Amino acid sequence: MRNNAYILTALSGFLIVAGLTASCSKGPAIDEPTPGESILDRAVHIEPALVTSIPETFRWCDRLPGLEKRRIDVGGAELYVEVEGKGTPIVLINGGPGGTHHYFHPWFSREKKYARVVYYDQRGCGLSDFKPGDKGYSVEQAVEDLEAIRKALGFEKWVVLGYSYGGFLAQLYTVLHPENVSGLILLGASPGMRADLGPSRQGEFVSEAEEKRMAELRRELNEYAKANNLPRQKVVELSIYNNFLNGDWKRQNFYRPSPDRLAQGALYEWAHDQNFNSVMGQTQGRWDFTGAFEGNPIPTIVLEGRYDLTWSEKKKDIIKGNHPNGRMVVFENAAHGIYDEQPDEFFRVLREFIKGLPPVDETALVKYRSFLDGWVTAMKARPDLVIDSISWGMLASRELAGKYSPEWLESFSQSRHFLRAGFALYDVERYADALAVFERLEAKFGGNPQMKALGLIWQGHMLDLMGKRPEALARYRKAAEMDLSDTWSHGQYGLNYELSPYARERLKTPFKRLENGSLD
Repeated sequence: MRNNAYILTALSGFLIVAGLTASCSKGPAIDEPTPGESILDRAVHIEPALVTSIPETFRWCDRLPGLEKRRIDVGGAELYVEVEGKGTPIVLINGGPGGTHHYFHPWFSREKKYARVVYYDQRGCGLSDFKPGDKGYSVEQAVEDLEAIRKALGFEKWVVLGYSYGGFLAQLYTVLHPENVSGLILLGASPGMRADLGPSRQGEFVSEAEEKRMAELRRELNEYAKANNLPRQKVVELSIYNNFLNGDWKRQNFYRPSPDRLAQGALYEWAHDQNFNSVMGQTQGRWDFTGAFEGNPIPTIVLEGRYDLTWSEKKKDIIKGNHPNGRMVVFENAAHGIYDEQPDEFFRVLREFIKGLPPVDETALVKYRSFLDGWVTAMKARPDLVIDSISWGMLASRELAGKYSPEWLESFSQSRHFLRAGFALYDVERYADALAVFERLEAKFGGNPQMKALGLIWQGHMLDLMGKRPEALARYRKAAEMDLSDTWSHGQYGLNYELSPYARERLKTPFKRLENGSLD
């Protein structure tokens, strides 16, 4: 979804622009944002030198009056939670994976006049404990942590607002605990669907000069970090700050961030445990919400910014289509966040939705709960989701091989599914089954020379291990004659090779088993 070359833009829902004019010398007064430079101006900003010191600025958590702070034990970890206001309970789920609750401040304090607003940092993020628990970080664990917070606060039901990646968690929470949701708000939300969302548009307003400068800054920051032995979080903060100074704000914002918001974003709004983002992103692969909200009786609203460049323009219609009983509102001068770019309009819509919530029909809810039970069972049995939800290590291979059925091959549409299934079967020494997988890989993707050669080489490997050297030689020979110099790597086996040259080596010496050395 994002260019992984950028720490900022590799991660969903990281930082939202605010035209906030408060400074460290001011009290808790909240000034309205003043629209200034926008992405439509296409102004170019280049900083001549790497900034190595981020200006000090305050946390809004320490400035907002009436904010109740507490830590809640959710089982194996304590999570940082804030509550303010009176009225309908609403919980705000931030984006990421790896962001914090801070970027909801001070905007959502507007809600405290009619709602009991709950902010929190997810396990492994921000001010909460960095404790993955016995089963490790996962989206399922994140949802159960959220449910533990609801119980601890004593709410029978609450409105669930999910922003960006938090929208994925909000939908998963609704699927697993629909009886506890009085309303669902999806704000610039990740659809959580195996659908063609189209290409990201995040680079549309970033100039070539800014792209070039950010690439230079990455090299400069790496050198500076090594020379000064900087801790990981400090490097992340400096990367965020320097990239945004040089145009990276245009990827997910409509208005240019104020200096204070930029510093707050770098210092307080992107903090998480090591590898948290990648691990949580991987566990998202276990779910596909397509069709999950048919017949959903819970009031739902989808809020989208016209200039949300995270996805293509069709994304908003795709997520709305998956919530047929919901309503969608599109904000014209907003990007990924909305609430800090068109706050008056945003909070008017939010107030009307919350104050106008009807009771959820209990009969319809029971029917929907029954539907979801069957939907979850069927979805979890899908071979593509089984494969995409696991790593490439040995433990995962054993799990995958235990679930594998030859019928899966009929449903595979992507080469990685064939490869992961074949490697899992190889890892547990089911060579004949693995051979069948690699043969199907070659047959299905024979029009792709690289995939064809890869399938032939691994067929040869399996035949060598089965003691069928003449048949193995025939497969290697075909791959060698293709004369492909493309390089392929299998990190779990420490194997790196050029396709046809490697096949020629195997014509001389048989393949010897390599063990999977990847940690799950």
